[in-house]
Amino acid sequence: MMIKTHLAIGLAVALYFLPFVNDEFIFFSMVIISTLLPEAGSVLTFIKKKKSLKLGKDAGPGNVIHTYTFAVAVSIFFALFYPVLALPFFIGYSFHLFADSFTIQGIKPFWPLKYTSTGPVRVGGSMERGIFVSFILVDLVLGIVFLATRF
Repeated sequence: MMIKTHLAIGLAVALYFLPFVNDEFIFFSMVIISTLLPEAGSVLTFIKKKKSLKLGKDAGPGNVIHTYTFAVAVSIFFALFYPVLALPFFIGYSFHLFADSFTIQGIKPFWPLKYTSTGPVRVGGSMERGIFVSFILVDLVLGIVFLATRF
């Protein structure tokens, strides 16, 4: 999915869980960052193509970074050394992967296993646009509810 769709989904997830956490700033920030983190591979691929760098295999949804294996490993690392980041990291990262599992390209959820989880959504297609608009509306509702409970 496109970065803007991942951001809309991550924002909805962060806003949904925000009333239940103690450190809202850290939680919110980490969910948003970890929602976008798997796309770092796409940025590297873009840079590689523009600069003709030799970075090895493409860093897209087929690599280890786009797996729940990676999400669990990093979450365990955070749980051991900085526990307040573990849950928001796992939530943001997992929802990114969950959304990508509905695309035609799909993901390989449990590296090193070869199984691929795919769906009917074309990246940039009309179904993704519908998902994006739906989550923007959810973001607005959750944002209003969150602000209403604050004042």
